[in-house]
Amino acid sequence: MITLKQALETSSADLEELKKDLREKIKQNKHLGAYIEQFNDTDILESGSGVPIAIKDNINVKSWEMTSASKILQGYISPYNATVIEKLLKSGCSAFGRTNMDEFAMGSSTESSCYGQTLNPIDNTKIPGGSSGGSAAAVASGLAIAALGSDTGGSIRQPAAYCGCVGMKPSYGRVSRFGLSAYSSSLDQIGPLTQNVEDAAILYDIISGYDKKDSTSADVSYEKVAPKMNETKKMTIAVINGFIDKASTDVKKAFNHTIDLLKADGHKIIYKDMLDTSKILSSYYIIATAEASANLSRYDGIRYGKREGQGHLKDIYKKSRSLGFGDEVKQRIMLGTFVLSSGYYDAYYIKAQKVRAFIKKAFIDIFKDADLILSPVAPSTAPKLGSYKSALDMYLSDIYTIGVNLAGLPALSLPVAKDKDGMPIGLQFIAKNFDELTLFQGAKNLEDISKKD
Repeated sequence: MITLKQALETSSADLEELKKDLREKIKQNKHLGAYIEQFNDTDILESGSGVPIAIKDNINVKSWEMTSASKILQGYISPYNATVIEKLLKSGCSAFGRTNMDEFAMGSSTESSCYGQTLNPIDNTKIPGGSSGGSAAAVASGLAIAALGSDTGGSIRQPAAYCGCVGMKPSYGRVSRFGLSAYSSSLDQIGPLTQNVEDAAILYDIISGYDKKDSTSADVSYEKVAPKMNETKKMTIAVINGFIDKASTDVKKAFNHTIDLLKADGHKIIYKDMLDTSKILSSYYIIATAEASANLSRYDGIRYGKREGQGHLKDIYKKSRSLGFGDEVKQRIMLGTFVLSSGYYDAYYIKAQKVRAFIKKAFIDIFKDADLILSPVAPSTAPKLGSYKSALDMYLSDIYTIGVNLAGLPALSLPVAKDKDGMPIGLQFIAKNFDELTLFQGAKNLEDISKKD
């Protein structure tokens, strides 16, 4: 598959040929469920005539349906482009098809979509991760040059790790959220999924920057990372004590081998303490579900969403939401409503925000002595389809990624090894806030030495 860097240098005639090839490949690989089918017999839609970029189904593209893979939003046609789409168009790229996802980005497996599940392209009996599983599967299987996803608690990095591609979550506020369907407003970030680290840097540069349309956008100085990404320097890399205790044997082996590679390349490894992962997990799911409860209250069949039933307003609300939302979304709304309710707000939500402050401080303290943190992305390689028997099983797959979102930090997942079954193992680098340049430099260096190994 041609890389994003190569595609940006390709003639318009060759791009049209490339798009034809992609259409054919997508038709031949419908079974993966990476793309959402719609509009008669076509498998994909296009917006613009530039380099084709796959778009997660929670990002608005003008005149496209945007459903967040939920029945309640089916039929909604976006009247505008998200800011990231406008930036793509101005940079010689174009939106090229909607990718599948967990409903409203609530999930870690891309099994909760109203369009059906997405399969891991490496092993079709396994999940691709989530919630950006469609984007990751499309890139990893050669059905997309690159893609955009969203990351609320690891939803770009975890599917990238499971499928064997690169996934990057920017610092909170670095990429505009205008036009992104909100799950948890203080955690969500749009980011790239690509074939390699260089392409991730290029796509990150395209979509980054301050946006006055987004009240959470950070008005800070911005330095493009792609031109300086290949500058090599020896870094101090922190490893968190006990962090890999819950990981599988294969992930532990890959993690320790990567540490050895980094040491051999001249980097300094230091060891630091962090909050227990169970406290991070609890804080994340209380905050995320509370914000989800507030954000999704608008989908009631009256203000937004497909209307079901008639008669009394309360009956319309009840039927529209009961038929429109899937089980996982209902469960998270109920949990979020509970933790925000009178009598429980202080006991749960306020306490979770205090833990969040401790998490932010813990990361700040680590970065006083380190340039980057090396961490697993998930406790294991991609599990089998249907293997999450309970919500807690699924939540535990996020233990290594959610702290980054709570602290608003940038992080990048890249493949470093394979397990005994040939499934990819991804690790992530985490950087201090708005230090994406160091993040990409470290990731590019690790990518290069891993390939030589």
